[in-house]
Amino acid sequence: MEQPNNKAVIVGVNLNDRPDFAYSMEELGNLAQACDIEVAGQLTQNASKINSSHYLGTGKIDELSALAEQVDASTIIFNDELSPSQLRNLESSLQKRVIDRTILILDIFAERARTREAQLQVEVAKLQYMLPRLVGLRESLGRQGGGSGLKNKGAGETKLELDRRRIEERVTALQDELEKLVAQRQVQRKQRRKTGVPVVCLVGYTNAGKSSVMNAVLERYMPDTNKQVLAKDMLFATLETSVRSIELPDNKSFLLTDTVGFVSQLPHYLVKAFRSTLEEVAEADLLVQIVDYSNPEFERHIEVTNTTLKEIGADGVPMIYAFNKSDLTDKPYPLTVENKVYMSVKERAGLESLVGLVKERVFQDYVECEVVIPFSEGRLVSYFNVNANVQATEYEENGTRLRMECKRADYEKFKHLFVDTAVTEA
Repeated sequence: MEQPNNKAVIVGVNLNDRPDFAYSMEELGNLAQACDIEVAGQLTQNASKINSSHYLGTGKIDELSALAEQVDASTIIFNDELSPSQLRNLESSLQKRVIDRTILILDIFAERARTREAQLQVEVAKLQYMLPRLVGLRESLGRQGGGSGLKNKGAGETKLELDRRRIEERVTALQDELEKLVAQRQVQRKQRRKTGVPVVCLVGYTNAGKSSVMNAVLERYMPDTNKQVLAKDMLFATLETSVRSIELPDNKSFLLTDTVGFVSQLPHYLVKAFRSTLEEVAEADLLVQIVDYSNPEFERHIEVTNTTLKEIGADGVPMIYAFNKSDLTDKPYPLTVENKVYMSVKERAGLESLVGLVKERVFQDYVECEVVIPFSEGRLVSYFNVNANVQATEYEENGTRLRMECKRADYEKFKHLFVDTAVTEA
């Protein structure tokens, strides 16, 4: 049986000498590999603006066609989102399957989505991408024999039969189903808010190590849990939002949330479709941005992450930075400098420093105090043993003396019942 041709040529236009252009092309190659496509060639063009009809200039189109034949590539992948007319014109000129960066990312998301909510979000995004491109995509889909992207072989014929109205009806039905799931998520979020437990969100560029950090924190502070999350060295390994409760030795606890990774030029269809999931980020008490410190482009990754956070309305949430994979650099670690921790999850170095920084930020409303609780209010001793960090207990004539760190709200709530009380440190 003949193997399908999975070779592709990747193409990009370097507009006005973009400083990150070489990296964006490398990333495009990585995205292609994540879709099991072999990158057999690359073509770039320096230009001051994108060609509105063909993305590339006429001469480059001929050069691209010759290169594709030379390397026996069946697919041409473009580094920017193609307009419907560009897609049609390129299909016609090249007589090859033509796709862009957006559909590559959408396809990876479709492949990795596991929960019903993620699957609905990705399908909505793909259909919204397809809607204005139906004419051009008919050629591409017919040639590849399946899927709006690269997976789901055999689904292409079904997609071909979908006219604009049917796609719009499908999007409406999916969004209705999504709304119900979003409502459930909001109820869960409200219930979590009522408990007063702080919410800490891990954010960052894809493959920076967010899931690995979550697993390391679980392993360190919750060794008996079996709630590890998927962590793989690949783009967009995690699409689901995972929430875990972290119980610390001093009776403090917080909810740690792992989120979908960001990437440069993350399709706006996806940001829009995943908005309900990303609301977790906007409503967090603290963001921990995980950075792959070993990547030469780490500053660019921080910039992309911060831009995406702004787009989803999370730019006002306090943030600390965890520079992960420091073991692959020649910089000292573990090290804490202001709101930054330099660490290595792989070596479990700097984990306590990171959690220490989280504690500083989210447990500010605590007081160090010494109180005497009358024996008749013994229930309060039990309460503080569970809900506060009791450092010393002594039994006196008129009650139980506790030296502890507790929530200011708890101290204020019960202080009228104490026989003796002193706040030693605010």
